[in-house]
Amino acid sequence: MNFECFEVSISKNIAHVVMKRPEKRNNMNTAFWNELPLLIKDIDANVRARVIVISSTGPHFCGGLDVDMFLSGGVKDESNDSIRRRQAAAKFMNMLDIMQTSFSTLEQCRLPVLVAIQGGCIGGGVDMVTACDMRYVTQDAFFTIFETKIGMTADVGTFPRIVKLVPEGLVREMAYTGRKVSAEEAFEMGLVNRVYETQDAMLSDVMSIAEEIAKNAPLAVYGCKRAITYARDHTTQDGLEWINLWNASMLQNDEISEAMLAHKEKRAGVFADLPVLKSKIGDGS
Repeated sequence: MNFECFEVSISKNIAHVVMKRPEKRNNMNTAFWNELPLLIKDIDANVRARVIVISSTGPHFCGGLDVDMFLSGGVKDESNDSIRRRQAAAKFMNMLDIMQTSFSTLEQCRLPVLVAIQGGCIGGGVDMVTACDMRYVTQDAFFTIFETKIGMTADVGTFPRIVKLVPEGLVREMAYTGRKVSAEEAFEMGLVNRVYETQDAMLSDVMSIAEEIAKNAPLAVYGCKRAITYARDHTTQDGLEWINLWNASMLQNDEISEAMLAHKEKRAGVFADLPVLKSKIGDGS
């Protein structure tokens, strides 16, 4: 598939998704919101890879929402027509739901999603990366909940997710001030996993981490992602009961035996991939 906003390549069971509009600071235009969930769902449903890595081009990872979407009425209708004015709030909610779903696709995907961030991660960029599993940054990276600076409240996923990653007081400071948070500060507050001197060094290491993940049993990695997300959103007891039910139905003795044998023989394990997701009943095995 050809995309306006992304390049996708697949090697060693890793799907590398690259945002390719550096001249626009990789901002999030109309095509972005449609293409991102489409490509993520395709990689996941058709088992094209075991891990997804998202990176970007140019000096900045993402400049946030394309302001032209506002100016063209793509986000909110400011028409003078009476009927359309009365519909505007409902239409806005529908548009926002589509945008939120685009990022939720990253969280709901069965595969781990790693993101490599250079330069600015601004506004909607923060919404996006908080929906990923792990975040890695260059020394020149910075984060800003910029919506506050333009009279908005961030609404595409930042707050429901970032409060699970960063202490509440720090989230409030970021949101209320809209200030830039440096790579080192983001690391100290737990928002990112690691900081690198250069983008090349970052991408090299992130790909190595992705390769290590891709060597593990996909069903086990999928279970980890589901269990961690469930535990994050529920009580400890709920999480314990959930993992009991998951392993009672999903524990694979053959995969465990193969993993142990492969480790003993110092070779790569031969594991079952995730099943292809059906789109309808009777749509293949």
